[in-house]
Amino acid sequence: MSMNIMIWTIIGCAIVTWLPRIIPFLFVKHVKLPAIVMKWLSFIPICILSALVVENLLVSGEGITSLNWSVVFAFIPTLLLAIWTKSLSVTVLGGVISMAIIRIYLPI
Repeated sequence: MSMNIMIWTIIGCAIVTWLPRIIPFLFVKHVKLPAIVMKWLSFIPICILSALVVENLLVSGEGITSLNWSVVFAFIPTLLLAIWTKSLSVTVLGGVISMAIIRIYLPI
């Protein structure tokens, strides 16, 4: 494959990835959305974060789903820290430190 084809392929992939993310913003830029739509949209970040957390808490294999105990042990202090500080950066840092400590000292 020549260098020109590779560069144009990368540029094309970037445009195809970028357009679906930008076009909706262009359509609603000057539109006043109803309050119920705005309320519904406000739940999207919470739902995405919850899905990511639950996905990591559970392990499935051979038809059985169980808890990933190392992640559970890191999740508990991280959740408490999040409730106590209400700071995203402190919560993320606390979660990384919790998981590092668990991986070093508790080989589960």
